[in-house]
Amino acid sequence: MLADAALTVMWVGLTCYALFGGADFGAGVWDLLAGGAEHGRARRELIEHSIGPVWEANHVWLIFVVVMLWSAFSPVFAAVMSTLYIPLTLAALGIIARGAAFAFRKASTELWQQRLFGACFALSSLLTPFFLGTVAGGVASGRVPPGLAEGDVVTGWLNPTSLLGGLLAVVTCAHLAAVYLCADAHREGRPELAAAFTRDAVVSGLVAGAVALAGIAVLNADAPELFHGLTHRALPLVITSAAAGLTGLGLLARKRFVAARAAAALAVAAILWAWGAAQYPALLVGSTTVTEAAASASVLSAVLVVLGVGAVVLVPSLWLLYATFQRGAVDQHSSR
Repeated sequence: MLADAALTVMWVGLTCYALFGGADFGAGVWDLLAGGAEHGRARRELIEHSIGPVWEANHVWLIFVVVMLWSAFSPVFAAVMSTLYIPLTLAALGIIARGAAFAFRKASTELWQQRLFGACFALSSLLTPFFLGTVAGGVASGRVPPGLAEGDVVTGWLNPTSLLGGLLAVVTCAHLAAVYLCADAHREGRPELAAAFTRDAVVSGLVAGAVALAGIAVLNADAPELFHGLTHRALPLVITSAAAGLTGLGLLARKRFVAARAAAALAVAAILWAWGAAQYPALLVGSTTVTEAAASASVLSAVLVVLGVGAVVLVPSLWLLYATFQRGAVDQHSSR
């Protein structure tokens, strides 16, 4: 019971990181595709305005997930970190480079400096979710055995399922960001940008759907246990994700941007929970279950109590941050 509670809390944190941090990364992808300095200026200004106050806070969820995995399921933490250290290191470097470049570009006055830091920010935004997706694919396909560095450090993340996970992570982040930016542009009174990001959201949503459909064959051949779980136990969640994604595209066409945000978020959350349900009770596919990897009851109890206390401070603080920013944007628009 305590182990399942800890796993659920950790998965909630992973979902929050996918929804907030994922959109953050996706905004960087659209920054990369915005065009030249003049042509893409308006799009980049909106992106910077949208993610500027919250980009650091979004990574709180990643830290939360890593600490939960280390505290509650340390054997799995050791196995994942030692087998998949290459993509994890690249992802960490990407997060650092992305944050530094974002800050330096804003402070730069020369065009060449802005372009240099902008390119670093955008490329890091593209590569970081890809590497994180390969980690998820390596775990989901059963390529992480228990023990320290017992798995292959190369094929553990360079394999069909990991590459599918990386590609799906990138296009999903891009889709989330485009949907979020539609609402931001509409709220800021920029119909031309709202229309542009609507097109981006629809295209990226269709691409994500196509990648997911192509992934059926990949998972069937390369990750049969995950495929079986997704097509049986987790099938209702998979259907929910697909339905929410299609609903979101319809809402975008009707310019109901706030509702489209909720639909896109539900689509991403549902597929994440479908992965968890398909793999449960295994944390390391084919070897280690939740019960086997869990810490002692006293440790789990202490972790959950501390999380409860911390949530009293963290959750309202994050809510206030996001709400203040959104309210500030509305107030600024109404005062024009």
